[in-house]
Amino acid sequence: MLINERVAVFIDGSNLYHKLKELQITNTINFSYVGLCKKLARGREIISCRYYVGAIRAKDNDQKGQNLRANQLRLFNNLTAQGFVIKKGNFLFNSGGYHEKGVDVKLAVDLLVGAYDDIWDTAIIISSDSDLNPAIKKVKHLNKNVEYIGFSHNPCYSLQKVSSLSRLLIKDDLEEFIVLKLPL
Repeated sequence: MLINERVAVFIDGSNLYHKLKELQITNTINFSYVGLCKKLARGREIISCRYYVGAIRAKDNDQKGQNLRANQLRLFNNLTAQGFVIKKGNFLFNSGGYHEKGVDVKLAVDLLVGAYDDIWDTAIIISSDSDLNPAIKKVKHLNKNVEYIGFSHNPCYSLQKVSSLSRLLIKDDLEEFIVLKLPL
């Protein structure tokens, strides 16, 4: 670690949501994302925390969609209160289901812009999407560090391979960030 090292945290929201769900951590709306970021930064200066996710849209007559949208808005309010920048992609209906679009591209672009503009020294990426590999390789070519944060029950080996450092979390690492109720 460098003295006065600047860190930016990039969270693939859908990916993290599914990994937490697999670990049976269900209170993801009120989760202390900033607490997790601080732990991962290990005392280094956090320049930015960004959360990337597809924005849920729902028709007026779609109760399930309206509930999902309301919960996502509660999540966004929690993230905003914790100082996060929220980067939204879209959901598109294709092949019988909804698929998130544009999220990985936004994350990769922000990763590259931050490296080129010398905004940070180390990027911490919470994702398991190997589509980020080319961007990570370029960032490392620019003499920046990339730390891959994955999950021991389902790591992304290709991200481990291309990153400067990788750390795999277990459920015990995350317990302290589960918030039962946020203060009013």
